[in-house]
Amino acid sequence: MNERIKELKEQALIWAVETLDPDALNDNEWGVAIDEKFAELIVAEMLQTCEDHPAWTGRMIGEQIKQYFGVEE
Repeated sequence: MNERIKELKEQALIWAVETLDPDALNDNEWGVAIDEKFAELIVAEMLQTCEDHPAWTGRMIGEQIKQYFGVEE
């Protein structure tokens, strides 16, 4: 797994520990909340790439995101 993805997953877990009440959620709800936060963090990183490079085409941004997250086709 790409190092940045690992960092974002860790951030999602830290967010959950600091924010959520473990007694109010069952294991499934806890996992869903972490996954949703993880997805939000990934989307935020992708949006930041778009904002940092407004002149790039969609293809250029897509390639940068794939490279950033270590996605191989």
